[in-house]
Amino acid sequence: MTDLPVAVRAMAGRGPQWATWIDALPRLTRDVIAQWQLRPDGPATHGYCSLVLPVRTPDGQAAMLKLQFPDDESEHEHLVLRRWGGHGAVRLLSADPHRRALLLERLGSDDLTGITDIEACQVVAELYRQIHVPALPQLRTLTSHLDLWTAELAELPRSAPIPRRLVEQALSQYADLAADRDAAARVIHCDLHYENVLAGQRQAWLVIDPQPVNGDPHYEIAPMLWNRVEELAGDVRDGVRRRFYTLVDAAGFDEDRARAWVVVRMVINAMWAIRDGAKAEPGWLTTCIAVAKAVQD
Repeated sequence: MTDLPVAVRAMAGRGPQWATWIDALPRLTRDVIAQWQLRPDGPATHGYCSLVLPVRTPDGQAAMLKLQFPDDESEHEHLVLRRWGGHGAVRLLSADPHRRALLLERLGSDDLTGITDIEACQVVAELYRQIHVPALPQLRTLTSHLDLWTAELAELPRSAPIPRRLVEQALSQYADLAADRDAAARVIHCDLHYENVLAGQRQAWLVIDPQPVNGDPHYEIAPMLWNRVEELAGDVRDGVRRRFYTLVDAAGFDEDRARAWVVVRMVINAMWAIRDGAKAEPGWLTTCIAVAKAVQD
C-alpha cells in the first residue's frame, strides 16, 4: 500500500494539511493493517476525504478499512456508527479514533443512483426513521454551524446574484427554526444522498459516510433534491417537488418545516457558490436558487 490511487495523491493539492496527511498515509495504512491483522483484498478506492481499502479480517470476514482526513466532519463518525449498531447503516467492526481509522462491514457496490429518484426517495425516507436516534452529547449541534453561516449570509451584498427575497427569507426562517426546542433533538447524517446508500445483504440498503451532528431531521432532505438534478432537465421545478413530497410523506415530516430547511440550506449553498467563483461547479449557483424556489408554492 505504498502506491496510493492517483485521486488520493491529488488530494495533497488542497493545502499543506492535506499534503502532510497524504505523505503519512502509506505508513499509516501499513500500521493499521498490522494492528488489526488485516489482509488487503482488492484495489483501494476513495471518498472525497478518505482512502478505502478492501480487506479480510483474521477470521476471513470481508471488510473495508477506511482512513480519513482528520477534519471536524469525520471526528465523531465512529460514535454514531456504534450508536446505530448496524440498524439502517453500515456496521462498525473496529475503530481507532486517534488515527481516524474505521473497520467496516463490506457492502455491495450498488447505490441509489441505479434506481429511479422517486424510488430512492422512498428508500431514504425509511432510512431516516432508523438513523434519526436521540441526540448524542458528544456531537456538535447543527445550529452551532448554521449560526456562523447565516451570519455570513446576512453580510452578503445586496448586489450578490441571489434574489434578495430568498436571502431575507432564509435568514428569517432560520431564526424561527433555531429557536425551536427540536433544533438539536436528533442525530442527523447531514450528507445523505443517492451515493451514500449502498446495497447490503442483511438489509437491502444501508447508509454510509455520515457527517453527524445533533440537529433537526428535516434538514436532511435537501441533498436528495439537488443531486441527480441533471435528470430533471426541462422539468426542474416539478421534478424537485415530486422528490420533496415523496420524502416528506414517506418520512412523516412536517411539510412547512422541511420546506424552510431546504430554503435555508440552498441559499447558504448559493452563498458558497458565489464565494467559490470560478472554482464552483458550472451551473451550481443556478441549481441552488432553482431548488429553493421549487419547493415553495
